[in-house]
Amino acid sequence: MLWDQKPYHSLSYDLTRQFGRKVYKLSLDGGMTCPNRDGTLGSRGCIFCSQGGSGDFAAPLGSGLDAQIEAAKARVRGKMPQDGPYIAYFQSYTNTYAPVSYLEPLFSSVLARPDIAVLDAATRPDCLPPSVVELLGGLNRQKPVWVELGLQTIHPDTARRIRRGYALSVFEDSLYRLKDAGLTVIVHVILGLPGETEDMMEETVRYLSRLPIDGIKLHLLHILKGTDLALMYQKDPFPLFTMERYVDCLIRCLELLPPQVTVHRLTGDGPRSLLIAPLWSLRKKEVLNLLHRTMALRNTWQGRLYCPASPETERTPSPLTSTP
Repeated sequence: MLWDQKPYHSLSYDLTRQFGRKVYKLSLDGGMTCPNRDGTLGSRGCIFCSQGGSGDFAAPLGSGLDAQIEAAKARVRGKMPQDGPYIAYFQSYTNTYAPVSYLEPLFSSVLARPDIAVLDAATRPDCLPPSVVELLGGLNRQKPVWVELGLQTIHPDTARRIRRGYALSVFEDSLYRLKDAGLTVIVHVILGLPGETEDMMEETVRYLSRLPIDGIKLHLLHILKGTDLALMYQKDPFPLFTMERYVDCLIRCLELLPPQVTVHRLTGDGPRSLLIAPLWSLRKKEVLNLLHRTMALRNTWQGRLYCPASPETERTPSPLTSTP
């Protein structure tokens, strides 16, 4: 099966099918922080997270949101034959970590712009109270609203090691509440976390394949300057993926995913100025070319090994849900 001449269901295919043209993301900073940084859960963030709160490509705060949007548009203007449509991607830190009185005017002002087609908010599952889900559901009736959840792994020991700060049951609860509100949900997974085997990474993807997710971001672990992960790596280097092994792991994960799940990311982007390792990840085009070539040689595709969940297993708690 091919999607836009690729052996996986790509985001570019989805967007072109929906809008009839390429659609680019504008990475924005909503001015929020994170419970892993403001002292609620911790003050240093997850061990892999940079000081930019994973929003290192976001436009600077500037004089306001409109200034941010214009700065972000200028960065992609050479790729766009026309002004929009765009996805307003609130990327930095936790973009539902604020009261509705703050979020409603912020998000509504963006959706009111004719050049914005989609609102995309990256957040944590433990920062989605009912009032915020209700707000997002209402906004979704105006224009599409996507919610990105940072899961990273299903394994409790790894979750503690990276200081994720919530149990798997919290993720499951938030996912189902978001889906009940009619929202599009994209889940982030990191491949290559310290202490995880490739079998464990596949277990995370297999678990997600049984849930009603709409999209997935598969990130290669990046070691960035200024993070606690960088201190760990410099003190006691742990093994990292080679490009070839990463592509092999990526293919096995894609084979497990349902064919209808949209693949939003396959490698991740580490800012050149911050990236310590793996440096081969900067050669993104080479990585994707190797992926496509290897999948063609193996005659494989997304969903080849997918096993649909039986009805009796739907909405049943995971055995791993009790530990943060």
